[in-house]
Amino acid sequence: MRISQLEGLRVALWGWGREGRAAHEAIRARLPALPLTLFCNEEEARSAEALKDAGLRVLTELSAQALSAFDVVIKSPGISPYKPEAQAAAAQGTRFIGGTALWFGEHADADGVAPDTICVTGTKGKSTTTSLLAHLLRAAGKRTALVGNIGLPLLEVLDPQPAPEVWAIELSSYQTVDVAASGARPQVAIVLNLFPEHLDWHGSQQRYIEDKLALVTQAHPRIAVLNAADPQLASLSLPQSDVRWFNQAAGWHLRGDDLYRGDAFVMDTRSVPVPGRHNRSNLCAVLTALEAIGVDAIAIAAAARDFQPLPNRLQWLGERDGYGYVNDSISTTPHASLAALECYGDRPVALLLGGHDRGLDWQEFAVHMQQHAPPVIVTMGANGPRIHGLLAPLAAQGRFQLAEAADLPQAMQRARALLPAPGVILLSPGAPSFGQYRDYVARGRHFAELAGFDPALITQIAGIGIQ
Repeated sequence: MRISQLEGLRVALWGWGREGRAAHEAIRARLPALPLTLFCNEEEARSAEALKDAGLRVLTELSAQALSAFDVVIKSPGISPYKPEAQAAAAQGTRFIGGTALWFGEHADADGVAPDTICVTGTKGKSTTTSLLAHLLRAAGKRTALVGNIGLPLLEVLDPQPAPEVWAIELSSYQTVDVAASGARPQVAIVLNLFPEHLDWHGSQQRYIEDKLALVTQAHPRIAVLNAADPQLASLSLPQSDVRWFNQAAGWHLRGDDLYRGDAFVMDTRSVPVPGRHNRSNLCAVLTALEAIGVDAIAIAAAARDFQPLPNRLQWLGERDGYGYVNDSISTTPHASLAALECYGDRPVALLLGGHDRGLDWQEFAVHMQQHAPPVIVTMGANGPRIHGLLAPLAAQGRFQLAEAADLPQAMQRARALLPAPGVILLSPGAPSFGQYRDYVARGRHFAELAGFDPALITQIAGIGIQ
């Protein structure tokens, strides 16, 4: 859908975070006289009203009846279209889309393709992968936009001049369906992996997978780059796309720590500054995508050694009083916590687990702890008691020390009390930060502060925007 197609329709915005504000600005740039209604909370309403936009009506009460009065509702990504009021309005004909759909609609060419777009999604590693993609594209001499879920809404860069040669776009599972809804096909779509995630937003694991895969099953990219090592991805059939596989012997893959293109050795990846083998494996996805658009991937692979790692993603903060501190605040699933532990399996670790409870199953994590537990686990947050109860029988067998904490400061205290120095204190909570923190960035900053580091120095993501 193009913004011009909103002309004459009854249009509302739902949410006034950064994405909501970007949608408002983009619509006003194209359709300055279009009447708009904004649904938001009272704090957001004060911010919106300060704009003095005479064509913007601001409402703080929301219902299915109120939503159904509109032809199109442009919602912020964090708002689920599966909320009862949204479902009821959709049944009455209201169409729910996000800013991602509008951006792709604006960038579709005559053939329905959004040229020079490389989209990245997956349950874990997508931010690092998208950043690494942008880094290597720039190393290859291409003016590149690093945008999307990584921290720069697409509608904030609707029509940059000069335009980038390539768009490296991170998409969350909240946004992948929007690409399909836009009517535009990405040039390239990368799907890294699939694990249970965001079940409170999607409603079920099956719907999460369907929504995530919509990027390739419904948006029909010209080229789909898929992980052959992921069983759910390996079983896909995408007749409308040219499928390129990574983690497959014939293409880009790892043998131990060594990077290969088919049978040709390319480099040792231990020098690539990305945390965890799964991220080094995702380098294979990036190189596959680069190759697909005509970049000499073998020649450019070594530039990955100059990559600057992202904050809050297995971020090594440094050492204090004999302890190393690792900030993996972005970890919101048990699988992400397991991947974090694998990175530090050769050192004594105190793992800090827990946060907002959205009903994910921790049974597989508990099974893994039977043989691969760190010396200390401290649970915290809303789902801390549930995780603690699951792990308590294993701790009673002496496999590891287990403690409970009310919050992050107490968890840090208990970790240091139970883990002798030297060791690693690893924040990889496997759960969102909602309830105690505004977002995972705020949680990571607090962790850094508690560990004795300057939180202002850990949060910037290098390379966002157009360079």
